[in-house]
Amino acid sequence: MALIKLNNRAVKDATAVGTTTQLGNLVFISKQTASSSSSVSFTSGINSTYKEYIFYFNNIHPATDDTHFQFNFSTDSGSNYNVTKTTTAFASEQQEDGTNASLFYAGSFDLAQSTSYQSLAPAIDADTNDSCASGYLHLFEPSSDTFVKHFISAVHISQSSTDNSLYSSTYRTAGYGNTTSAIDAIDFKMSSGNIDAGEITLFGVA
Repeated sequence: MALIKLNNRAVKDATAVGTTTQLGNLVFISKQTASSSSSVSFTSGINSTYKEYIFYFNNIHPATDDTHFQFNFSTDSGSNYNVTKTTTAFASEQQEDGTNASLFYAGSFDLAQSTSYQSLAPAIDADTNDSCASGYLHLFEPSSDTFVKHFISAVHISQSSTDNSLYSSTYRTAGYGNTTSAIDAIDFKMSSGNIDAGEITLFGVA
């Protein structure tokens, strides 16, 4: 939060306001559009320029029904996506007819010192053309050579059920990449099949 310096002690008597510093601005870095893509990788733009980076997901639609939207980190510019992670997740959901509303710990999403891809959203419906996932992944200080690499994510989806009805579902995932090496690339993909459509946009936080 920026501080405003007044030219006297009383706010009510102020006649001038000094300069302010704008913090928290989003700086566009790059955008990628998926079109029957096996994965979407960002191998540049993640460096020590900013201490925070945010990936925004817009209308991610899978080619294969009921597949998970996932990611993994790299410390070697994308040659390998296998950073060890420990994570946790919870979800809230409700069916279109207003039934089966719930809030629950999503233990099946957790990773415990695993190099596997982390799921951000499960069971996205591909059979329904207007079904998709949107949300964000917030990564903190990926270039640190001292600390682990924390992240938080929120993704909302149209989730299919066994009787082909749809749920409104929000999944929140958080954790850390357990490495003091700089994270310099990230890969997004479905757990099976391609990303049929969607955009992922990368911003730095100034």
